[in-house]
Parts: sequence; structure tokens; C-alpha cells
Amino acid sequence: MNWQKKHRVIIQVLDADRIASREHISFAVEKAKRAMHDGRNIAKDLGIEILLYASGKRQIEQAMSMGVHPGKNSVAIVIIGDDTKGASTNIKTIIHEAPVLDYTKCKKRKLIKTFDITEAEIRAVGEDKIPELVLERVALLDVMK
Repeated sequence: MNWQKKHRVIIQVLDADRIASREHISFAVEKAKRAMHDGRNIAKDLGIEILLYASGKRQIEQAMSMGVHPGKNSVAIVIIGDDTKGASTNIKTIIHEAPVLDYTKCKKRKLIKTFDITEAEIRAVGEDKIPELVLERVALLDVMK
């Protein structure tokens, strides 16, 4: 069964290794919803708009790097809509839950590459501020539109 239709929700799955923090994903979702509401969206689909904001990229093809890839994935699942609780219950039957949203040193390389963070930026603010540099990229997407 299609859980999106059954529960009247949008489900977007993202590569958790490219998510810098809980705030990163929440900020991207809110920015995407606001863009759709205000008619400033790039994509026609809210799920894709979330990918765009989460990636800080204007191009859908580039934003797709935030999605899952072949093989085993750590994922962040965004559920928006009417019956998020029901959809979440269904999803939990096929996944193993683990804390994957927080920034860890293991994510550093992927985040630097995904968000084009320079060594100069890291030297200026410190490695522990990489999640804030990611949030900056998400915020800048509105300016680049």
C-alpha cells in the first residue's frame, strides 16, 4: 500500500550522513513549506523542495545527493501531512531506529563536500561550528533564488 496516499502525507527520505543536526532538517522543512506557501518554490513537489533546502542547492539534480543511495543507508525521514503518526507507525515496521541526526566527526567529510565548506571557514569558526555553516547554506538558498 502507498503510505503517502493512505495517510495523506508527504514522506521524504534523506541521507542522514549529510544532515548536520536536527535543526538543519527542521530549518530546511520550514523554509521549504514557506517557499511553497509563498509561491517562491523551485520544485512543484514539497518533498523535492525539502531536498533543495536541505542541500542548500538550487538545482534539483544536485539536491538529489541528499537522498538515499544504493546499499545500506542511515536515513532521516520527514513526514508532513494529515496522519503523520499513522505513517510513522507503518515506517517503523521496516526500519531500525537509531540516533542519526546529530553532528558527529564521521559526518565531517561528507558535510564539507556536500556544502562546499572551505578550510578557511573551518579555521575561522572552528570544526564544531560546521553545523552552523550548513545552516548558513540552507538560509542562503533564498538569496540565490
